[in-house]
Amino acid sequence: MLPTESVWMAPTCALVLGYLLGSIPFGVLLTRAFGAGDLRRIGSGNIGATNVLRTGRKGLAAATLLLDVAKGFVAVVLVRHLFPGDELLAAAAVFFGHCYPVWLKFRGGKGVATLMGILLALAWPCGLVYAVVWLGLLAGLRISSVAGMAAAVSAPVSAAVFGEFDAVPVLLALMLIVVWKHRGNIDRLLDGTEPRVGGRARG
Repeated sequence: MLPTESVWMAPTCALVLGYLLGSIPFGVLLTRAFGAGDLRRIGSGNIGATNVLRTGRKGLAAATLLLDVAKGFVAVVLVRHLFPGDELLAAAAVFFGHCYPVWLKFRGGKGVATLMGILLALAWPCGLVYAVVWLGLLAGLRISSVAGMAAAVSAPVSAAVFGEFDAVPVLLALMLIVVWKHRGNIDRLLDGTEPRVGGRARG
């Protein structure tokens, strides 16, 4: 029988590694490094790519998007190799780290890009469905919140369809967090005041 310390070591490391990777605020770091100002004082104050786009720096927005996707992917892949079997813990932790980073007083992003990276690492067909829903709606409607929430809803659904049943409860929880983080956007959608991508209004 393994000592209690050994039993808890791998899950704890998976959680810590995932959270630390997730809590890296790439949007804030990039906008500061390239002289675009403090992202938290621009537009909606969100640290994601959509708000970076409001600085007028499309390259920084694209880099933020890719890095936020990458940290979700890397966290799951690293834990799969270092602590096999704890990938879902890493997935939850990296997502939570992005949404609630300790460095920014737990005021982080909404998790849409990071969730895509998580899905690509857990089960790439689910990640592909997510990308099609997210980017397709974003291109068609130009309303970031609708595209992001729809993509998040697709995550547990596609996991069930592709037989990734172990991941469904975790993805369902992450979906609910994405929707919760968009509650202000939902109010604006109902009021008809939600801005489209490229607009200057708060979002």
